Amino acid sequence: MRKLKLIWDFKGPDAARTAAHHLIHLDEYVVSEKVASIATGVATISDKHHIAFIALEEKDMPAVRDALKPHRGQLW
Repeated sequence: MRKLKLIWDFKGPDAARTAAHHLIHLDEYVVSEKVASIATGVATISDKHHIAFIALEEKDMPAVRDALKPHRGQLW
């Protein structure tokens, strides 16, 4: 089974704080909906571009995608 990474992009001077805050909500969603996630986290793309992400198996992706509306996705 393929593993996917759903990504939310945040840009601007407050991007790091916004991504970190979004991660809190991703973690809450994982617990409340019992999502079998592989990982959640944040990453720095540049000083003004940060991302929050959730990695999961492809079979779990449609429900999470439809509920949380990520900006993009890629293979994990």
